[in-house]
Amino acid sequence: MSAAKPSATIRYTALRLLIFVGCFFVAGVAVHFGLLPSGVGGSNAVWVILLGLLLSAPLSYILLRKQRDEMSEQIVSTVDRTKARLDANRTREDSVTS
Repeated sequence: MSAAKPSATIRYTALRLLIFVGCFFVAGVAVHFGLLPSGVGGSNAVWVILLGLLLSAPLSYILLRKQRDEMSEQIVSTVDRTKARLDANRTREDSVTS
């Protein structure tokens, strides 16, 4: 992995957050103008947050497939390198004690 390339996890998380903020904004505008029902009593903010989450989840799943796959590959390669390093250390310790 190049030092200049940002982490796939950070990129995925930032894009996911951006999609949520956009959906939150759209839900807030729709509730404000009466296109969607408002929450009961003082729960309007919670209602809009839940609508934003409900809208952003499927969009993120569809739109961020490539970024999710890149993140998965990056995590798998990191785990593989860590396992190899642990095995090498274990082998080195076994040869020293033998």
